[in-house]
Amino acid sequence: MVAVPAASAAPESAGRLKQSVCRWCYAKIPLDDLCRQAAEMGLSGVDLVEPDEWPTVRKYGLVPTVTQGKATIPDGWNRKESHARLEAEMRGRIARAAEAKVPNVITFSGNRNGMSDEEGKANCILGLNRVKKFAEDSGVTVVLELLNSKVNHKDYQCDHTAWAVDVVKAVDSPRVKLLYDIYHMQIMEGDIIHTVKDNIQYIGHFHTGGVPGRHELDDTQELQWRTVAKVIADLNFQGFFAHEFLPTRDPIASLKEAVVLCTV
Repeated sequence: MVAVPAASAAPESAGRLKQSVCRWCYAKIPLDDLCRQAAEMGLSGVDLVEPDEWPTVRKYGLVPTVTQGKATIPDGWNRKESHARLEAEMRGRIARAAEAKVPNVITFSGNRNGMSDEEGKANCILGLNRVKKFAEDSGVTVVLELLNSKVNHKDYQCDHTAWAVDVVKAVDSPRVKLLYDIYHMQIMEGDIIHTVKDNIQYIGHFHTGGVPGRHELDDTQELQWRTVAKVIADLNFQGFFAHEFLPTRDPIASLKEAVVLCTV
């Protein structure tokens, strides 16, 4: 067993990966406190923060890494009737992100609601094609999130990597990529390392979370997170690697343990 540095020895910078933290997992901690401690433990950014929070994140030298805006998981690009509204919302969000130098905006496929995967795929391609040029011109990446439909998001359509890669390949834009959530894909598929290696060029952002339970990245979990982090770093991944787990112990201590574990 490889020894992992003690959490108390958190690094000044979190290694080769640009590690970040998802705000919603630490919602009870004032944002100022979270950002200050995140910066101290070597994190590079904070995920899922909105415009009124961006100045606080920047104050501590951190990047507001991804914004969600009004986007909701069940309602996405797989419905043609939603395309005009989603395009307008996305253009507004991309413009605001570009102005503030926020690198990513998140988007979703939507739920199936009886729709075949082939129809949903075709509709998502059509929809994302409507915003790709604006994203390219703005220098902002649209990240389509992979989520599990087995435990957390029943009926969500973008629940397998192959389906999502087909969408991104067809859209064919350097500014439309995947948010590969390791927690969700471990539940749906497993085979994380092989899948990431095969598809790294289509991935713009990562989320973590222990399986089972979406808790700490520790020895209660299925994956060897240090190994996963090293593989991603060895692939020269330049996006953000964000911790999105729900701590069951002291939240800052748990976050620091994850940061140290994934500092490779």
